[in-house]
Amino acid sequence: MLVENIAPNASYNSGARFDPPKCDEDTRVEVISEIMDWIGDREGPQRLLCMTGAAGAGKSALQQTIAERCADAGILGCAVFFSSQDPTRNNLSRIIPTIAFQLGKHDRRLRDYIREAVEEDPPIFTRTIQTQMDTLVVDPFKRLQANAGFDASSFPYAVLIDGLDECAGEEGQAELLSTIKHCLLDNDLLFRIFIASRPEWAIRSALNSKTRGYLHPLAYHIQLSDKYDATDDIRRYLWRRLQDIGSRSHDTRAQSRSWPSVDVIEKLVIAASGQFVYAATVVKYVSERRSSPVDRLQTVVDWTPEKGQLATPFAALDVLYANILSTAKESYEAVDTNRGRNFLLLLRAHHINSDYRVGGRGWAAQEFDEILNLERNAHEALVSDLHSLLIFHLRPDVLGYLEMHFYHRSFAEFLDNEARSKNLFITETQVKAYISEGLVQVINQVSLEPSSTRAAFGTLSMENPVVALALYSNSGETLSDQQILTIAHNDGWRKIDQMLSKTGHFALYKTEFPAMIFSIMQRLKVRQSPRNELEEPGLVDDLKPYYNKWRKLVENCLVEQYGFEEEDFVSRLPPEEPEEGETEKGEELKE
Repeated sequence: MLVENIAPNASYNSGARFDPPKCDEDTRVEVISEIMDWIGDREGPQRLLCMTGAAGAGKSALQQTIAERCADAGILGCAVFFSSQDPTRNNLSRIIPTIAFQLGKHDRRLRDYIREAVEEDPPIFTRTIQTQMDTLVVDPFKRLQANAGFDASSFPYAVLIDGLDECAGEEGQAELLSTIKHCLLDNDLLFRIFIASRPEWAIRSALNSKTRGYLHPLAYHIQLSDKYDATDDIRRYLWRRLQDIGSRSHDTRAQSRSWPSVDVIEKLVIAASGQFVYAATVVKYVSERRSSPVDRLQTVVDWTPEKGQLATPFAALDVLYANILSTAKESYEAVDTNRGRNFLLLLRAHHINSDYRVGGRGWAAQEFDEILNLERNAHEALVSDLHSLLIFHLRPDVLGYLEMHFYHRSFAEFLDNEARSKNLFITETQVKAYISEGLVQVINQVSLEPSSTRAAFGTLSMENPVVALALYSNSGETLSDQQILTIAHNDGWRKIDQMLSKTGHFALYKTEFPAMIFSIMQRLKVRQSPRNELEEPGLVDDLKPYYNKWRKLVENCLVEQYGFEEEDFVSRLPPEEPEEGETEKGEELKE
């Protein structure tokens, strides 16, 4: 019955995994040595090694290489490779029977004990995996150890589990980790366990030192993407693989010692940004035997996502990105407190902000959350399931400034290109419109009570919503008629003036702000099209004195803080507005 419930495809040498990824000779030497030394140190205090790394960082290749080396050394107890694409090994239903089966092959007595356990409890395969682990692995192994003739030093003791993140569901991943802790580690069995995974929630939280994750004191943790720079290894891999392809090609250009060129290799290395999956994707694309490797490599180097482009060198990589992004979207939007939020739009907004694309200005992630009208630190939940592709990290030159960091340069390009991201694509225009609408609502909700403005924005500097609105509305050009009227009819000019007057550091160097107000005035003055709802001169009269006051502040800032001469900023600023018959409000503002 045991063999009927295993996942044969999960073995390191399964035919279903023919030609699995593994490390080339003289690549990943340092990390392989560290892992093998850890496995070989049977007296070491930590009997669990967790290796986490970005998607495509080469974790499975490392795990395959370690499995083969352990097998050659006679110390491989079992190796299980999860795969999200294989229904026999993308869940927990067969994992424990598979481990028991592989361990049982090393000792006839252990095999008999496992068989007896199954015969005593035939429905064991329907029970929790902790019960299965106790019944099929822990208890039989303890019986084996009790044998007088058992030699613990000769039993294969390395237990390898690859792709924990490819086991469906966070709860399942967490359950397996908990089972390993309670059954294998707490029982002080002889196994040394090596788990490789993307840094998804289950393993990330279990290893987290700040929150005292339950595996943190028990596990040796290798953070592959942070600790080891794979740049040189990727360079060697590309040279070796591409030259090998060239030597077997019928294209004489590929057989030349000058192919590929150093410049091309360096472009590919930079594009890989330390992730082996990019290099492997390039090699696979170039190796197509029905075409010239020289031409296909040039296609990779020159490829742009133009409409009508037939070549798709990054198709395999894009499938990986799309799967991770779609799963993260589904998980985020399934949370009740996130309902109504557009995951892709919010992610793209943070992406654009981190690149300083709008007016050359960006905000720290925690501030930008508030500009998006979200709770502070909402960005952490937003990328909770994307840690294999990107993180928010502290800028070294600015205290407390969190910004988005991509492990994969190619993933940032994927988000930018509709041809690659397809139905997951969000335009910059959509982001700007969303943010502008939110900021109009934020300004509209501001109270004119003296003590209320700070509470409304938490720790966000009060001028930021105003500056952000000017930048994201293209100096007011993309604001709708209704948005302008919403501000004007809700005492918006006074609210903006109060927000600006309360701050000690108004970003007045941003001429987009007076340009936005000037644009609004012009639209209020003249009906620009038959469908335009504006043309309200009375609203213009209300706005003029504020506009002239704010314009003068910007002018002073350019002169006093940045040393501009008058002729320098005349072209930068819209003109002053003549105020016909100074109103009481205008006199008050000028004072």
